[in-house]
Amino acid sequence: MDVNRHVSMAEERIEAACRRSGRSRDEIRLIAVTKYVDAEGAAALLRCGIKHLGENRWQQARPKLETIGDAAVWHFIGHLQTNKVKDIIGKFSYIHSLDRPALLQELQRRAELADTRVNAFIQVNVSGEETKYGLHPEQLFDFARLAAGCDRVRVVGLMTMAPFAEDPELARPVFRGLRELRDELNERALLPEPAEHLSMGMSGDFEVAVEEGATWLRLGSVLIGKH
Repeated sequence: MDVNRHVSMAEERIEAACRRSGRSRDEIRLIAVTKYVDAEGAAALLRCGIKHLGENRWQQARPKLETIGDAAVWHFIGHLQTNKVKDIIGKFSYIHSLDRPALLQELQRRAELADTRVNAFIQVNVSGEETKYGLHPEQLFDFARLAAGCDRVRVVGLMTMAPFAEDPELARPVFRGLRELRDELNERALLPEPAEHLSMGMSGDFEVAVEEGATWLRLGSVLIGKH
């Protein structure tokens, strides 16, 4: 696994997308999705200068957290079952899949018990695909009002997943839609502090995501090779 080469090539593509859209590379953070690699593979990514690692499932993440620990900043990026909150609270700095009131309430409860706070992205199903999780866009603002009452859950931004497609341009309206929702959410000032970030863009469409305002990219195969 030539991780250095893959990471360098991804960086070149991110920087080119920044130039096209008049953005600074400093505005964008990279999460390496490590669900297809073991702890040593994850550690190899850290040695390339990547600080943020993303995992979809607690069972797969656990041995990597036990090995790597605080050497990485951990992001939970998959669908989070309510009964798994007890396992991940205090271990993951960011949760990218806050998508329903029951999960919000359990995050608040568990964070209170652990005397901690959790950074969360509200997941929005902008594309409307039935196979994807996330709030419908019209549900976002009422949900944000609920989140504003949970002092242990800090909403830092919005997350979405675009449809899988050969042509990454098909993702553009989805990413643009999330950015517009974020901007409207902040204009309404429904949260205690602005939701600054946009978690969007994966290996097949991250350049379009950069052009549409992504601040967090979730990249797997483009960094570690195809699986």
